Amino acid sequence: MTDKPIISKVYPVTGMSCASCASRTESFVSTLKGVKKASVNFADNSLKVDFDNGLITPEEMKKAIRSIGYDIIINESDITAGRNTRERVVTRKLKVNTIGAAILTLPLIIIAMFFPDIPWAGYIMMALATPVLFWFGRQFPVNAIKQLRHRSANMDTLVSLSTSIAYFYSSAITLFPDFFSAAGIPAHVYFEASAVIITFILTGRLLEENAKSKTSSALKKLIGFQSKTAFIIDQTGQQKEIPVTEVMPEDILVLKPGFKIPVDGTVTEGHSFVDESMITGEPLPAEKTAGAKVYAGTINQRGSFQFKAEKVGSDTVLARIIQMVSEARSSKAPVQKMVDRVAGIFVPVVIIIALLSGIAWLLSGAENAFTHSLLAIVTVLIIACPCALGLATPTAVMVGIGKGAENGILIRDAESLETAHKIDTIILDKTGTITSGKPVVKDFEWKEHSYKDRYANILLNIQKLSEHPLAEPVVRHFENPGITSSYLPLKLESITGKGVKAVTDNNVYLIGNKKLMDENDITIDKNLNALSDKWLKEAKTVSFFADKNEVIAVFSISDSIKESSVEAVRILHNLGIKVYMLTGDNEQSARAVAQAAGIDSFKAALLPDDKYGFVKQLQKEGRVVAMAGDGINDSQALAQADISIAMGQGSDIAMDTAGMTIISSDLTRIPKAIRLSKLTVKTIKQNLFWAFIYNIIAIPVATGILYPFTGFLLNPMIAGAAMALSSVSVVSNSLRLNLRRI
Repeated sequence: MTDKPIISKVYPVTGMSCASCASRTESFVSTLKGVKKASVNFADNSLKVDFDNGLITPEEMKKAIRSIGYDIIINESDITAGRNTRERVVTRKLKVNTIGAAILTLPLIIIAMFFPDIPWAGYIMMALATPVLFWFGRQFPVNAIKQLRHRSANMDTLVSLSTSIAYFYSSAITLFPDFFSAAGIPAHVYFEASAVIITFILTGRLLEENAKSKTSSALKKLIGFQSKTAFIIDQTGQQKEIPVTEVMPEDILVLKPGFKIPVDGTVTEGHSFVDESMITGEPLPAEKTAGAKVYAGTINQRGSFQFKAEKVGSDTVLARIIQMVSEARSSKAPVQKMVDRVAGIFVPVVIIIALLSGIAWLLSGAENAFTHSLLAIVTVLIIACPCALGLATPTAVMVGIGKGAENGILIRDAESLETAHKIDTIILDKTGTITSGKPVVKDFEWKEHSYKDRYANILLNIQKLSEHPLAEPVVRHFENPGITSSYLPLKLESITGKGVKAVTDNNVYLIGNKKLMDENDITIDKNLNALSDKWLKEAKTVSFFADKNEVIAVFSISDSIKESSVEAVRILHNLGIKVYMLTGDNEQSARAVAQAAGIDSFKAALLPDDKYGFVKQLQKEGRVVAMAGDGINDSQALAQADISIAMGQGSDIAMDTAGMTIISSDLTRIPKAIRLSKLTVKTIKQNLFWAFIYNIIAIPVATGILYPFTGFLLNPMIAGAAMALSSVSVVSNSLRLNLRRI
């Protein structure tokens, strides 16, 4: 029997109302047989789980989670299509309940404050409060009973306990006033307190839902880029509109101006400019001609073109981006683990504190001790807020990851986002990271100017037939200016390590290095020889083009440094980060690139194992190391680094290994990612500070600790408002990240 692979999935969770719910669900799922890792995010109500499908199925997981009072949505179509719908349903229901509760609570407050002595006042207030608690606020007792059935407690337990105590005590006073008067208990009712508390908390949750939905704005934008239909050329040559789900690889599609590209592919015919800003972050449209790559979700601007579909469905770059952002939003920052432990024990502790404060008041001997005891229990239960703690980290992470995606920085998990600001050393691969990874002809010199007209076509024909990797840059160099080559019958012979020999019409031509020229006694003009020596010192690859007697032309080829690389290295140095360059290339080429890019330290002629070893060596020295690369040969070092950064135009293996992906291959995004990490961590710390401080101050005040010194007792209605606003303030502070520049 073969081992089944570990499956990683993100499922929406229903039935959670606070951070304690998330903590309980996560702890429970983590203990299930076959589950390797589980993480529940309260901010977006999701479960990210790695599991062995041979030991546990999603259906079995769903059944188990239901047994503790929650549920998950496992149907793929429901997950993708239903998230926004579910958010709208939840928000709409909250809005209806909040408005309904407010309409009944307003006259209740007026009667309690201004007309408490009117006939039947108690019965009128009870009639107004009952639907507020048990219809518009029914989610609190329903969820509390569900938790009680599973021997658990959450925020709904606190709200339900406090409001029910106030309601049933007031009902008893209203129905049996003589009994309480005889016992010496003041006949004061608190219907308005219970109703106002429910209304405030519903209002807070409505504001919280609206704010939380804004943290998902980046993901919603990405999903909005997906096209629903495509125009295909069928077997008869006619254009036909079909659903994008029916597009298959190798299909030929047509794209008109203003339309979104439905799938990834390669242009086969036509010319246009495409807005790729949603993928690359670059504002200028990219020119597309035959052979150019196009990506799903980008927008065609001017011309029309045809392209061959290559990656469809979940294989497109856009689909992978959406998947990565979605999974990253559901991941947890390391600091969240501590918060989860606190939230998990918070509710039982609060209930104990509430009971102890009530007992303390009863034993205090103070005037109206019973009333004070009741109010202290209600106020402590109301004001305690694990929600603010539960939302502090994930909302900041969600906004940070979304902002990164909007700036061409894909962050795979919250840990990478939290750790990036600690980077003090960064290693850059040379080819494809610092350089473009595409060799180009840098210099070209004919022995005589007139030779260009005589020999350019011959050179172009030889290089078109040549299989040498340096032939392609020469072809591009001549074809770009629009030189039209006419066909020449050639016989080509490859000379390993030296170049090629071509024969046409009894004429012999050579293209290769100086060794090839010397072996064939070819004369090299002194000016061309001096140029070749100069270019070799600049670490360029030099080739000679000759007939059987003399060198006709000399040219150099090198991999050009990206413009962004020099600027990125300068910014990293200004941030106090040590920059290394590692390459498998020779030392002379490496030194030239390092000097041009402004990099102080480099290592050349390295194998993948050497790069991996160098990362480990730096880590042993206590450095926090980031590695940026784009090739399969970088995957070992990427996996070892504290922060791994894949350059987006590189290999899939590098992207799958990396914690971050720079989609546009622009190195200046790396300092932006570090700044984003700093801003996100700063926001998390602010959120946690205010959430902890709120509870540290609010709970003792709610017990009545200030009463012996100041005569101050906290009103339960004020406690309800404060509790609701604490969660809203945390989410709002996280949303401020969207306004910051990175």
